[in-house]
Amino acid sequence: MNETNSKKITAKANTNIALIKYWGKKDESLFIPTNDSLSLTLDEFYTQTTVQFSSQLKQDKIIFDGKELSSKDNQYESITNFLNLIRKKANCNSKAIVDTKNTVPNSAGFASSASGFAALAAASSKAIGLNLSNTELSKLARRGSGSATRSIFGGFVQWHAGNSDQTSYAENISNNTNNIRIISIINSKSPKKISSRQGMRLSKTSPIFPMWIKVAKKNLQTIKKAIQSDNINLIGAIAEYNALCMHATTVTAQKPFTYFNKSTIDTINYIIHLRNNFNLHCYFTIDAGPNVKLICSKNELELIMDLLTKKFDLNNLVVAHSGSGIKYL
Repeated sequence: MNETNSKKITAKANTNIALIKYWGKKDESLFIPTNDSLSLTLDEFYTQTTVQFSSQLKQDKIIFDGKELSSKDNQYESITNFLNLIRKKANCNSKAIVDTKNTVPNSAGFASSASGFAALAAASSKAIGLNLSNTELSKLARRGSGSATRSIFGGFVQWHAGNSDQTSYAENISNNTNNIRIISIINSKSPKKISSRQGMRLSKTSPIFPMWIKVAKKNLQTIKKAIQSDNINLIGAIAEYNALCMHATTVTAQKPFTYFNKSTIDTINYIIHLRNNFNLHCYFTIDAGPNVKLICSKNELELIMDLLTKKFDLNNLVVAHSGSGIKYL
């Protein structure tokens, strides 16, 4: 890296939707999860981040959606802590200018931290002179946000839980994605009151948490076979069951809580109504937030969208295909 300024590098990362959820950590400092997870990278929501290091800067400068963050801001702290990992890896003390543009509602269950830290990992590591493989990038991104490890890759992605920094990483397992569609049904863009990190800690106090880990492991094996055979119905059914099992740990925690609001429940009921009364193969999944994602095949997409618009504002329905992994712009 040049002693004064590094190259200015821009990276783009898409969000992902977990079909087998990451929920719980074995190691909080290294973001080692309790179970493997599996996701589909989406093409609709993304983060674009530009990074440049300079020895002339006295502190990191973080610009988030056009607004410079105060050094007292929680987001500023999490980003600079991540940059410190990069600096240590590159043996470089230079501070950085980070300019991030987000198309994802923050902290509302749309995996904004996944695309955010995946883009930051890619742009900052390249800007500082590290030449990391995507596997190594996934290990690095994981240190910012667990789900970010999966956004390094496109298509269907498995995050191997592992038990150490080197054994916990993601990989693409299939690009057999032509027939699957995800419809995001947005009922809230407000930040959630309980972060995913807090939620995982609380959920570990649930008496059914050990059962959740076993269920997730079993679901993973079944959904991988469904992906291999392009069985969208089975993929959807497993993802729906897995999401419900995850959320069961929140309401059975010692201090019970839920990410659902009234609109979440209404949306779930409507999707079940479409399935039972219109014989449509549609399923739901929900991350740590109130918003619902509907899983369906491209063949039934038009009819499902027609029925959804009878209940929801079209502006709150976002259709996504499978998205790509990290791109440098």
